[in-house]
Amino acid sequence: MKKLNKKINVTVEKTKTGYSAYAEDLAVFSTAKDIPSLYKNLIEALNLFYEEAGYFVDQSNIKLNLDLQQFFKYYRVLNANFLAQRIGMNPTLLSHYVQGRKNPSAKQTDKILHGIHTIGKELSEIRFV
Repeated sequence: MKKLNKKINVTVEKTKTGYSAYAEDLAVFSTAKDIPSLYKNLIEALNLFYEEAGYFVDQSNIKLNLDLQQFFKYYRVLNANFLAQRIGMNPTLLSHYVQGRKNPSAKQTDKILHGIHTIGKELSEIRFV
């Protein structure tokens, strides 16, 4: 078997019991109580899907698509006010996006995502002494 050489878009939705996910271009669905378990279940389902074709997938093949509301509910460690200040956005406006009262434009979504990625990169480079 060889590794699949493409990204698979997966849409994630919050449910009453956890999370559900589906690959947009494939007939692959999965559920789990949390995001780490969802990755594990998705990898298993995708490997079953691609098994006959001789491919295997891992987490690097999966591109999760979450809405802002779900992101901030799951990753509570990231404070929306802090993020708004870091990216130069009005905290009230970001709060409206997070609560689903308003929908961000593509430009605003990119700005928010870039800020999240920047903070994540900074955190991944921290070393404790």
